[in-house]
Amino acid sequence: MNFFKSASRALPDLAIDFGTANTRVVAPGRGIVFDEPSLCCFSLDDVRPQLIAAGNDALPMLDRTGRSGRIARPLARGVLDDIGAGREMLRYAISRSGLSRRLRALHAVIGIPADATQAEANALMTTARDAGLGHVELIPEPLAAAIGVGLPVWESQGAMILECGAGTTEVVVLSMGAICLRRSVRLGGLALDAAIAEHLQIRHKLLIGAATAERLKLDVVGPVGKSSDTIAVKGRSVVVGGPATIEIKRRELETIVERHAMSILAVVRDALSETSPELSRDIHDNGIMLTGGCAAIGMIGQAVRDGTGLATHVADDALHCVANGLCRAA
Repeated sequence: MNFFKSASRALPDLAIDFGTANTRVVAPGRGIVFDEPSLCCFSLDDVRPQLIAAGNDALPMLDRTGRSGRIARPLARGVLDDIGAGREMLRYAISRSGLSRRLRALHAVIGIPADATQAEANALMTTARDAGLGHVELIPEPLAAAIGVGLPVWESQGAMILECGAGTTEVVVLSMGAICLRRSVRLGGLALDAAIAEHLQIRHKLLIGAATAERLKLDVVGPVGKSSDTIAVKGRSVVVGGPATIEIKRRELETIVERHAMSILAVVRDALSETSPELSRDIHDNGIMLTGGCAAIGMIGQAVRDGTGLATHVADDALHCVANGLCRAA
């Protein structure tokens, strides 16, 4: 699909980066007006569950609701998974952005994975309209990320972008405003968190929650000079059936991250093997741009560099490339 801009098209009223981990809303001229976790907490009412909290207010409730509520992530692996949570999350984000007074008149653009099926795209469109939005346009997230980081996507020059999200990882080759080739794997930062939690459960008989798994991931991929060789982990022991603290070697978690990085490298190699010779030459000259929250994981960039021989560049504002690019792409 080609996305050449038309001079007759007006800027959207808002752009929504509806991500698996976070939802961001950008308003032209105002920048990012909303940036909170993609989380909803509902009451356990079988007839009509009520929204208790969303976004930042729901984050402290993660893995702590017990029988008083249910935490839901609207998206899983980059696409809509819970329609009700998706509708409520969008309503909450728009309301907190101060744009809800003229909801039905709003022109909104929303990012979607480049490999999303028609059914997945239709589900997102329906949910956005149920949330009260008027005109809705979907734009592939890797294209938005490339525009947000300033790649020359409108020129007759090939550019490769590696969008490392929480739910999905996408490799896209762009030229002349079009996606020439795309490859993806439905795993991202949340899958890495889950792999860490699974490792601790199997090897150390320790159960941890999603928030603890994410903290461990951020710890292990942080600056090496500021870290020790061991990490203290708190959770619930399967053996004794109560709270416990264990010490594990940092190398254990690094191995998990490296395995994740190798899965991403395989997707990049697949994309490169199918890229045309002229576009390959451009990519050889310019390297690969990494965007998304997981772009900050140095082991991913290192694996791609070592495995392809190409230069890799991490976007200056990798977290917000999609959000910033959505406004400019529409």
